[in-house]
Amino acid sequence: MCGRTSCHLPKDVLARACAYRDRQGRQRLPEWKDPDKYCPSYNKSPQSNSPVLLSRLHFEKGADSSERIIAPMRWGLVPSWFKESDPSKLKFNTSNCRSDTIMEKCSFKVPLGKGRRCVVLADGFYEWQRCEVTSERQPYFIYFPQAKTEKSGNVGAVDSPEHWEKVWDNWRLLTMAGIFDCWESPEGDLLYSYTIITVDSCKSLNDIHPRMPAILDGEEEVSKWLDFGEVSTREALKLIHPTENIAFHPVSCVVNNTRNNTPECLAPLNLLVKKELKASGSSQKMMQWLATKSPKKEEPKTPPKAESDVPQWSSQVLQKSPLPTKRGGAGLLERWLKQEKEEPVAKRPHNQ
Repeated sequence: MCGRTSCHLPKDVLARACAYRDRQGRQRLPEWKDPDKYCPSYNKSPQSNSPVLLSRLHFEKGADSSERIIAPMRWGLVPSWFKESDPSKLKFNTSNCRSDTIMEKCSFKVPLGKGRRCVVLADGFYEWQRCEVTSERQPYFIYFPQAKTEKSGNVGAVDSPEHWEKVWDNWRLLTMAGIFDCWESPEGDLLYSYTIITVDSCKSLNDIHPRMPAILDGEEEVSKWLDFGEVSTREALKLIHPTENIAFHPVSCVVNNTRNNTPECLAPLNLLVKKELKASGSSQKMMQWLATKSPKKEEPKTPPKAESDVPQWSSQVLQKSPLPTKRGGAGLLERWLKQEKEEPVAKRPHNQ
């Protein structure tokens, strides 16, 4: 699943990170729609607004479907047919959409059939690995492997907070496949919202969680997913599968609380533990008192540890955690793709 993300880049930097070529091969930057609704955050959760990429044709009749817009949308799809006056009264969770039931549930099948495909943008997403013995959960930050540059250096060998900050100079955004819809309130206000499609986890992530977002790896996949005017639903769904092109590292439990919105949420844990811990004045006095007033106790002898208990930066070091057996994630979707006759190009929705 995917229940927490980070997208902290400023609007202009985010747009530059989404540079693309249109159908004529011209270098373009996507245009912002309602940019004031975008709030950068290191710790985004469902029901908050997150930036998504989508075709300009969804907003402008007759536009080139290869041209792109960035628009902040509510995370958690509110179906266009929802009858209540308050979206929070929706009784089922729509923050994620399983790929194997996408053609069974009306909430997702209808907007997908209308070509309402989007790409959810993020620095990366968070997932928690549960320890079977203690039931404690270790959070991880998961993202695209980053290219080595003169500014960023070798991302896999980040060894100081200063180096970590330089990584963001040329960060490759994570691009996740999503579906969006447009709901109209009784007052006539339009609410755009989205869901993230999920698939079975790749091998490297399976010990953390059995599900992961459907990640679109590369410009070609992003272009095909967005261009509903030229790429049919049937063809687009062939892009929905796990990818092994992923990197991750353990992070602090600070991210557990959605109110925490600091760089510490996604900083590698092996950097955070290097910070010197200083006791407060009251703590120092308490320790002094204990040292002088308390009877001395013989410390139990413990064998020295060969290695640190703290997980390291590399995804190669990962504690095993038995998880429930996965369901046949791609079965129904694969059967639908095989049996479905060639679909006509998705109808273009009316200009909202």
